[in-house]
Amino acid sequence: MSKRQIPLQVTQPALLTNMGIQPASITWQNCTLESDQYVCIRQVNSDASAAAETVILNLKNLNDIMRRPIRADSAIMHLTKPIIALRANQRVLQIFNLQTKERLQTYTHDDDIVFWRWVSPTILALVSTKSVYHWDILNDGVVPVKIFDRQEQLEGHQIINYVISDDGNWGCLVGIAQRPGGGIGGNMQLYSRARNISQPLEGHAATFATIRLDGNTADSKLFAFAVRAQNGDAKLNIVEIDPNPSNTAFPKRLIPVHWPAEVNGDFPLGIHVAKKYGLIFVITKFGFIHLHDLETGIPLFMNRISDDTVFTSTVDSDGTGLVVINKKGQVLHTTIREDALVPYIMDNPASAEVAYKLAGRGGLPGADQLYETRFETLMQQGQYTEAAKIAANSPKGFLRTPNTINRLRQAPNAQGQITVLLQYFGILLDKGGLNKEESIELARPVFQQGRKHLIEKWHQAKKLTCSEELGDLAKPHDLNLALAIYKEANIPQKVVAALTELGHFELILKYCDSVNYRPDFNVLLQHLLRSNPEKGADFASMLAKHEGEPLISLDRVVDIFQSMGMIQQATAFLLETLQKNVPEQGALQTKLLEMNLLNAPQVADAILQNDMFSYYDKARIAQLCENAGLFARALEHTDDPVAIKRMIVQTDKFPEQWLMDYFGKLTVDLSLDCLDEMLKVNIRLNLQAVVRIAQKYSDLLGPNRIIEILEKYRTAEGLYHFLGAIVNVAEDKDVTFKYIEAATRLGQLNEVERVCRESNAYDPEKVKNFLKEAKLSEMLPLIIVCDRFNFIHDLVLYLYKNQQFKSIEVYVQRVNPARTPAVIGGLLDVDCDEGIIKGLLASVTPSSIPIDELVSEVESRNRLKLLLPFLEQTLAAGNQQQAVYNALAKIYIDSNNNPQKFLEENEMYDTLVVGKYCEKRDPNLAYIAYRKGQNDLELINITNENSMFKAQARYLLDRADSEIWDYVLSENNLHRRSLVDQVISTAVPESSDPDKVSVAVKAFITGDMPGELIDLLEKIILEPSSFSDNPSLQNLLMLTAAKSDRGRMMGYIQQLDNYSPEDIALQCIEVGMFEEAFEIYKKHETHVDAIGVLIDHIVSIDRAQDYADRVDIPEVWSKVAKAQLDGLRVTDSIESYIRAQDPSNFLEVIEIATHAGKDEDLIKFLKMARKTLREVPVDTALAFCYARTDQLSDLEDFLRGSNVADIEASGDKAYEEGYHQAAKIFYTSISNWAKLATTLVHLEDYQAAVECARKANSTKVWRQVNEACVAKKEFRLAQICGLNLIVHAEELADLVRQYERNGYFDELISLLEAGLGLERAHMGMFTELGTALSKYHPERVMEHLRLFWSRINIPKLLRSCEEAHLWPELIFLYVHYDEWDNAALAMMERAADSWEHQSFKDTITKVTNLEIYYRALSFYLEERPTLLTDLLQALTPRIDVNRVVRMFAKSDNIPMIKPFLLSVQSQNKREVNNALNDLLIEEEDYKTLRDSVENYDNYDPVDLAQRLERHDLVFFRQIAANIYRRNKRWEKSIALSKQDKLFKDAIETAAMSAKPDVVEELLRYFVDIGSKECYVGMLYACYDLIRPDVVLEISWRSGLHDFTMPYMINFLSQQAATIELLKKDNEERKVREASQQKKDEDTPILGSRLMLTQGPVASAPSPGPYGQSNGIAPQPTGGFRAF
Repeated sequence: MSKRQIPLQVTQPALLTNMGIQPASITWQNCTLESDQYVCIRQVNSDASAAAETVILNLKNLNDIMRRPIRADSAIMHLTKPIIALRANQRVLQIFNLQTKERLQTYTHDDDIVFWRWVSPTILALVSTKSVYHWDILNDGVVPVKIFDRQEQLEGHQIINYVISDDGNWGCLVGIAQRPGGGIGGNMQLYSRARNISQPLEGHAATFATIRLDGNTADSKLFAFAVRAQNGDAKLNIVEIDPNPSNTAFPKRLIPVHWPAEVNGDFPLGIHVAKKYGLIFVITKFGFIHLHDLETGIPLFMNRISDDTVFTSTVDSDGTGLVVINKKGQVLHTTIREDALVPYIMDNPASAEVAYKLAGRGGLPGADQLYETRFETLMQQGQYTEAAKIAANSPKGFLRTPNTINRLRQAPNAQGQITVLLQYFGILLDKGGLNKEESIELARPVFQQGRKHLIEKWHQAKKLTCSEELGDLAKPHDLNLALAIYKEANIPQKVVAALTELGHFELILKYCDSVNYRPDFNVLLQHLLRSNPEKGADFASMLAKHEGEPLISLDRVVDIFQSMGMIQQATAFLLETLQKNVPEQGALQTKLLEMNLLNAPQVADAILQNDMFSYYDKARIAQLCENAGLFARALEHTDDPVAIKRMIVQTDKFPEQWLMDYFGKLTVDLSLDCLDEMLKVNIRLNLQAVVRIAQKYSDLLGPNRIIEILEKYRTAEGLYHFLGAIVNVAEDKDVTFKYIEAATRLGQLNEVERVCRESNAYDPEKVKNFLKEAKLSEMLPLIIVCDRFNFIHDLVLYLYKNQQFKSIEVYVQRVNPARTPAVIGGLLDVDCDEGIIKGLLASVTPSSIPIDELVSEVESRNRLKLLLPFLEQTLAAGNQQQAVYNALAKIYIDSNNNPQKFLEENEMYDTLVVGKYCEKRDPNLAYIAYRKGQNDLELINITNENSMFKAQARYLLDRADSEIWDYVLSENNLHRRSLVDQVISTAVPESSDPDKVSVAVKAFITGDMPGELIDLLEKIILEPSSFSDNPSLQNLLMLTAAKSDRGRMMGYIQQLDNYSPEDIALQCIEVGMFEEAFEIYKKHETHVDAIGVLIDHIVSIDRAQDYADRVDIPEVWSKVAKAQLDGLRVTDSIESYIRAQDPSNFLEVIEIATHAGKDEDLIKFLKMARKTLREVPVDTALAFCYARTDQLSDLEDFLRGSNVADIEASGDKAYEEGYHQAAKIFYTSISNWAKLATTLVHLEDYQAAVECARKANSTKVWRQVNEACVAKKEFRLAQICGLNLIVHAEELADLVRQYERNGYFDELISLLEAGLGLERAHMGMFTELGTALSKYHPERVMEHLRLFWSRINIPKLLRSCEEAHLWPELIFLYVHYDEWDNAALAMMERAADSWEHQSFKDTITKVTNLEIYYRALSFYLEERPTLLTDLLQALTPRIDVNRVVRMFAKSDNIPMIKPFLLSVQSQNKREVNNALNDLLIEEEDYKTLRDSVENYDNYDPVDLAQRLERHDLVFFRQIAANIYRRNKRWEKSIALSKQDKLFKDAIETAAMSAKPDVVEELLRYFVDIGSKECYVGMLYACYDLIRPDVVLEISWRSGLHDFTMPYMINFLSQQAATIELLKKDNEERKVREASQQKKDEDTPILGSRLMLTQGPVASAPSPGPYGQSNGIAPQPTGGFRAF
């Protein structure tokens, strides 16, 4: 019996935990499922510091996983789009598009949003604490609109769902809450938007649906909801809302829902409608699914799809099932199994009508027979309309056939009513659409009635199936409609024809591309050019520019254009199509240019100007351009130097800019040759052009070569203009010099001056000498050169010698006053008069003269006093330059004119310069200058060199710069000791500024000079001074002593009072001076710090305890207690804590005291601590101390009292350490049945342990109790525990191993058998029971398999049966697991135990490995040869017949398979034929052999014939002759027939050969042997093959005239008839020829007129290319003239 298939299919598209989702995130709050498109999970991380993450999984594409760092209260995805809605702080809502990364909407609500979901692709429903809102998220700026207010019965409920009807007029809000008596209660609020009223209902899940009942014209709107009452009864309610008056009312349905008894806490979680089938799914929290019919509400199926709790569900987008998510993270998709639903329902006869309607509604298989039977019955009863409905609603339209249409067409029609066929079509149109035949049948009468608009309406509504026939019907009535039908039916040739007729040529190409169709575009183009040339040109361009490749030959298009004289259109076409400019188009480019150069040169010029093409014939085009007068284009297309030089000299014929650009394309040598030629032919005409060309391409041609050409023709003007254009950028010194030379000769001194001033590319020495020799009237160019290149001395000398004093004044006044010092120096060198020099200085503006250089020049010549009047005049003029004051200071110092006062009072001089000047003259003056300018290093150096340490010490103290102090106090300073002595003895005592002294002290500290620092500080502090009570200095003194002289420290502690005790004490501790630190704290009564020193540093707990007794302060006792605790003096420590009344360190005290076993002392401490603290660790430790000290009564009193102890943790610890009685008290007090059960196991109270385990209902507890009971052989209790374990598949294997390890096999089997009756029995239980039986009771295995094979894990049990050598059982499993290959192999390998012929034959036909067939044949040949034929008959359709024959031939067993060979010989295989023929020869069965060779020709005929001709029996030799005859070996066949005197066969063979020589030979043979009968037979049989002369000769020679006469009479009769027929044909031919000759003589040669008078022959075109396939006749070019 085949297994009954269930009507549902459950698949698992995804497992969330496998995709990085934390298990804690898989909850109703964090995991949302709005549709079957997306799952949205807000990750919950155990690490609070981890970044927030929201994961979006696309269920349609599992590789599409988005992870975003989003932190929100809730996140839900759109139904279909990558749009996410986020909620933060319960009120702030934001909508984001994840694909475009933009925010669509944001809104902040006044109340908390407790629930929200997408109710449509555009509406987001929001449920607040008070109302329900709808938010249209696609309209910007639209805020949520309130729909209705929540009713009171939903107060305190958790909102789990909100649904609306398709039209939005109804809504239902669903909430759940804990019932007072236990269980989950559900309430709903049903709201009507049209009536604006709400109705409270009891229910857990609800939905809206539509259905169309039979006979109704509109859908009925339904509201369905499921509820499970407190008493456990569950019902499904289906009621109609907004009833349509024109419809039959939908009856209210109230259907009880079966609920498994063991799932007490379960309730309906969701209700969904599979619209495709009209079914209702009810999914429950515990994973049960209920399937009901929507129309009747009848329950159809119930099963569990999830072992874990389901928390969310939704209907799939196809309307065929639903998607759920459970706590394990499984995403389960449940759909209808279409091939199983109807058969499953029809198993119940009471539901046959439901199955019938479901099959029609959803197009489901399984009810075809029922539909067909009803259809035939109604047709026979004459109920044709009802029969038409049956056919229209048949599943998958299997009755919608042409036969049905014909039968309905023939049905009689009542008077005044529409035909049954049209009613049938109407039903189909209302339901959906028509197929091809139906569409055609309906269209015929509609078009005949002129109601074309109906066809258009149905076509637009997709009600018709388009076809070529339908389009042909529509074409005479509406070509556009026919075009639409052809397109949809994909008839491209008809579409193109329709577009052509409509004139929509622009659409043809688009359509052809879309359907990959290529019509004859040449014909289309020709047709279009004749009718509309403009559109034809556009169409040609479209064809040529088609994406991918042109659809028409470009050459062919151009030929068509040219033949019609359409040069302009041809040009436009080629310009558009040749834009790619590729080498393959070179010929077309040439044709385009040639065509226009001959007809429209200006167009060709424009084309060439745009430089569009590159691959045309340039030589041909150049020649055509020259002929057309386009010389510039000609030059562009030729590279012949002679031609270029010939044409280039005519510069007036070329545009200037073009000529310039053209030279840029020539080679350097050719360009120079052309320039030379241009100057040579006509220098006056071409000089300007030459100069411009030379200017532009000077870098390329080389300035020097151009200069040579210009100098060759002595054109100074050309040389000047050329060089003037490049001199500004030239870097060649000769070029610049040539330009200066040319400009000088032309008198262009301004240009000479400019070049000398601005250019750097010339040899200054060469230019200077040239300008000197030129003796210019204007000295400015020479002055500029000498000034720029520092030829001042030469210039002054040249001007002085030539008495050009005015030029000198011009130079220093106008050209470069900054060169005045050098000029003065030069004049001094030539011993110029001082009056001239002073006058020159007086004429120059002092501010423009660099005073430093002037002073340096004069000072180097020992003439400094010469400048005093100039300097004083400069100061009087208000010049405040520092150099002026520097010069005056030097003059005052040299003249000893009170320099000290000037240096001290003047602020303008440079102290470094003046100080340096004074160092060798007077160090004291240098000290004054350096001190004034704070030139520290220079001052230190001068004071060190001159032993001025006292001045240096005072300067350093007054300067108060730490960096300078570090410098002078460095160990590398040889004068440090002398300086320190002066600082201590002089500078510091003289100072009264504490800040400066402090800087000095810090410098000593930084310089690591503790001894000197101490001396300094004692001098400041211990001796009476203004710094004696300075706290900072006292601290410094003590810190320094602590580091460098500890012996003084104790004295400082006693002597000083203004230091900082905390800082000093800490410093003492850092350097190990603990006693000093203790004395400081003790002196200043800082007892806590003092005790800290004793404990942490001196490490004397006894001294600390004595000190604590003396001061008796709680804080001190606390520190002592902590130290004692760290030293493991637990009792003393606890006593100290009690004296301090300090329980703050309770955690450490509890830990150490517990490890030390000081429970009694710890109890004292904890009691003290409980006076002020209510901490969990304190109460927990106290409870455990009671347990460990066995004070169980005190423990019970403590637990009964008020406490905050972690009782469970205490119980766990007591359990771990073996205090089981105490653990029992702990667990009992908190009703922790799981751990109490484990504890009772250790106390050997097994019965109570089982009871506790039942209350705990925990797998772990059941396992522990079971192990204990098994160990104690309490098998009854162990079985109770085991039954609760084996329902969990993951626990089953361990449980089985436990029983087997202990040897309790029968108990294990008993446990598993008891578990088979459980509701939650699963496949693993049946499998393990089978495994156990195979090991310990193999005789019971087959019975178990027959009962439960469908619920067993067959692969696993297969291994067990194989290991136990249970061969029949193994084969049984193979068969039921569809492992036919293994089943067959097992039968053959264990034939003695498991082989049975009929079973094996049934199995072997289903195997997939064909090799097993041949192995089975070998097996039967060896073991069961008598059944071999039967097996072969079963295997014939699937085996290789040739291989079977070879196999049996090899083993010489062909006779055993003769029936098989005869049955398969119809396949005409050579191996079969050869084997069977050999067998028939061996058996001498010539009749069968004759039939074989005549009917089956696939064998080696020659070999077989040779074997047969040697056979003893004549029948076999006759067969050989027949074989030779069949293979056209006539001589061999006839020879065999003559040998056996089978003359009839010989005559037939000769006649069949159709060879006269063979026939003649056989005829002569018969004459020779005297067989007259055979002779006559030959004449009759071979009449057409024997020549009459041969017959007459043989007859005459052999005297056979009487026997020959019948042949001759017949031959002469036929000959006479033939001659008569030929004669008649000849006479008829002569008559025809005479008639034709007469007609030709009467007809003119060229028609009705003579050639001389006919005129032009316009109607007789000459043959054209392509056979004039384009339909264009060549134009006449003239006519004939008469002579």
